[in-house]
Amino acid sequence: MKKIKIGIVREEKQPHDKRVPFTPEQCSWIIANYNEVDLCIQPSAWRCYSDEEYTKAGVSISEDISNCDVLLGIKEVPPDLLIPEKHYLFFSHTIKKQEHNRKLLQESLKKKIKLTDYECLVDHRDNRIIGFGRYAGIVGAYNGVMAYGKHYKLFDLKPADQCHDKKEVFSELQKANLPNIKIVVTGSGRVANGACETMGAMNLRKVTPYEFLNYTFREPVYVQLHSEDYYEARDNSPYSSWDFHNNPESYRCKFSDANSFASVTDLLIHCTYWDPKADILFSKSRMRDPDFRISVIADVTCDINGSIPSTMKASTIDNKFYGYDPLKESITDPFGSNVITVMAIDNLPCELPRDASEGFGKHLIERVLPSLTGRENTELIERATIANNGALMPRFDYLKDYAGL
Repeated sequence: MKKIKIGIVREEKQPHDKRVPFTPEQCSWIIANYNEVDLCIQPSAWRCYSDEEYTKAGVSISEDISNCDVLLGIKEVPPDLLIPEKHYLFFSHTIKKQEHNRKLLQESLKKKIKLTDYECLVDHRDNRIIGFGRYAGIVGAYNGVMAYGKHYKLFDLKPADQCHDKKEVFSELQKANLPNIKIVVTGSGRVANGACETMGAMNLRKVTPYEFLNYTFREPVYVQLHSEDYYEARDNSPYSSWDFHNNPESYRCKFSDANSFASVTDLLIHCTYWDPKADILFSKSRMRDPDFRISVIADVTCDINGSIPSTMKASTIDNKFYGYDPLKESITDPFGSNVITVMAIDNLPCELPRDASEGFGKHLIERVLPSLTGRENTELIERATIANNGALMPRFDYLKDYAGL
């Protein structure tokens, strides 16, 4: 079998990402089980695993990675650092025509790079097979609980990015002495399930949507809402998951109806994918109503000006929270008595880089490495490849105008 040299690039995008495609332990496993693979890694002062840990795992450290066949990263590689005619895998954030990454795609085409995007790694049914969603949900829910404690001066939690790992984060949650509030987690995918994992670490009781809307409790509770729980067909026909995802404009959101979820929820942890053609969860005017009860929003999806109108900007790991004044419809300081506190960090897994990297690397080894090395059918890689040899791949032909072709 042909030898393949895989390099792990240093994360150069600012601010520096600490995550890695493979942990040192995973690299050691690859070396032992993939004789056809040589591994190399660029040195880094900010990676969540040290160069020494990789050296001990048997990985060679080299500033020059130009002799590698495949280069793996996490975030976008700055265009000027792209090495011509190489095969790169990272999150390119170009498939939605993100303006700030236009040059990245153009340079990839110019340099005849094979650009494979993790976000586009899908099975034959177009289901994503890899990502950091679980840890986005875990950390997003943790930050939501932290924000609630700060908003009402109930408790203080250690920021997740200052914790060693998920175990320490979940240990911190024992300090969170919540009153009998009601918490909503939206969504049913990896992100939402990660948020529910955090709820479980607090031993919170999970209730049904009916119970959540109609009962009062002596303890804090949470509900996990699926789309059918708060969307309904405009023509009153039965809810259809397939129809909703293909024709979201045919459905109306009832989350903010009178006496519905917006009227009884204290903390909202929003984890569901939103299509711009779909109804928003609630309006800015609804947020001014006296019976709009939500005082803290952890918008894990972080869709700017999307389904949550108070998400007017992204917050950061260093400055996790901001306030939204519903009367002025403007951003202000968090934790005030007349404001809604918002958490909208767009790189949440970076707060637990070691755990997130371990989970991501595990799936990369199990689901992607066999195709990447040619042990299995390479269709998986080809489906996720945006550009190759100076041209857009057919699945991504819609990016022609964006790429300036």
